Amino acid sequence: MDVPAIALDRIGKSFDGRRTFAVRDVSLDVARGAFLALVGGSGAGKSTLLKTINRLIEPDEGAVSLDGRPVMAGPPALLRRGFGYVFQGVGLFPHMTVAENIAITPRLLGWPQGEIVARVDELLALVGLPAAYGARRPDALSGGQRQRVGIARALAARPPVMLMDEPFGALDPLTRADLGQAYRALHDRLGLTTVMVTHDLQEAVLLADRIAVMKEGRLLGVDTPAALLASDNPDIAALMAAPRRMAERVAARLEGRP
Repeated sequence: MDVPAIALDRIGKSFDGRRTFAVRDVSLDVARGAFLALVGGSGAGKSTLLKTINRLIEPDEGAVSLDGRPVMAGPPALLRRGFGYVFQGVGLFPHMTVAENIAITPRLLGWPQGEIVARVDELLALVGLPAAYGARRPDALSGGQRQRVGIARALAARPPVMLMDEPFGALDPLTRADLGQAYRALHDRLGLTTVMVTHDLQEAVLLADRIAVMKEGRLLGVDTPAALLASDNPDIAALMAAPRRMAERVAARLEGRP
């Protein structure tokens, strides 16, 4: 049996001395090359669970493994250089150019300058930005362009795993849809393993191979979108039916029906 790229074993996390768990007893495997979406309502524990993978949050219980190796071994900062991490709002350094932002991790890893310059140019092309944008500051870019730079920065050191926390949540619907599809194409082209937190179930259905549904810190189920739609769990079934109900309402309004 293939070793999963990411394995979560009975993860638990509390922020109040173990009186209330933000994540409780979650076990989950992510196959190499898979695209997994974590969905659920506000407070379901999605972002907390995601951040235990690269130790931005240390779990109180359970273990996380990357390619069969426990992530608790070694310094957290060194571990995180092996992940790409993209989050809502991007967090680009405003005093740096786009090229300097993208180059941060390769510089920390001691790459030669020529290799860094070539990698920045390669990544700008990969995320659909002209090479001339490398000289700009983040405040000269649109929200969608900044998010593209954030993706490029996360990919800079060629990480095999990408962690994404509401990466497109602050964008307008058209930009969000376009960038989501562009990232999915990158995921396939580069052979990445991606775990993405999103509150948008339609986005999860369109982009992910498998969806993990969480509620109140627990994992209710994980499967393909089609399989989850047929789930006999009422919480999962109701959540998965939401995009179809919304599409039917939109169609009715466009046709002038109440």
